[in-house]
Amino acid sequence: MRIVVLVSGTGSNLQSVIDAVADGTMENVQIAAVGADKHGTFGVERSAAAGIETFVVNFKDYAARADWNHALTQKCLSYEPDFVVSSGFMRIVGEEFINAFDGTYINTHPALLPSFPGAHGVRDAMAYGVKVTGCTVHIADAGVDTGPILRQEAVVIEDDDTEDSLHERIKVVERRLLIATLADLAAK
Repeated sequence: MRIVVLVSGTGSNLQSVIDAVADGTMENVQIAAVGADKHGTFGVERSAAAGIETFVVNFKDYAARADWNHALTQKCLSYEPDFVVSSGFMRIVGEEFINAFDGTYINTHPALLPSFPGAHGVRDAMAYGVKVTGCTVHIADAGVDTGPILRQEAVVIEDDDTEDSLHERIKVVERRLLIATLADLAAK
């Protein structure tokens, strides 16, 4: 199974995917490329260091969001992936991208969807006062964190949690769920 992974930040989820491919946990998965929406992304540096092809479709290089979305869509399609994985990719993609990868664009989210969608799932869960949150791996669609859920796992919010400490504990679960989801998809 060929995947393209999209990153915006440090690439910690990406590193878990790279490691799982390298150690045979996901023996039927090939990372065709890793792409980012801006230059200087540590996730791209991680993949380059692992010998994986990388690309940047810099959001700031395009006058219109639709032009950037088209360029990203075409670049991802050029790798002929079975799935595209959003691994901390912090840009909302447009209709052209969603249609091109309909049912094959995987996203992770740091909350138990459908609760607390959007960019601040951890903060929103804490502000609401829930005692349990978690993470979700789902198929991304045209909505904001509304696609079909593939996997979820709960994470208890501890009394002394901060947004950062809770998010770090959620990321540990998120990495494991992403690997399990990709391994299952590759086994089909």
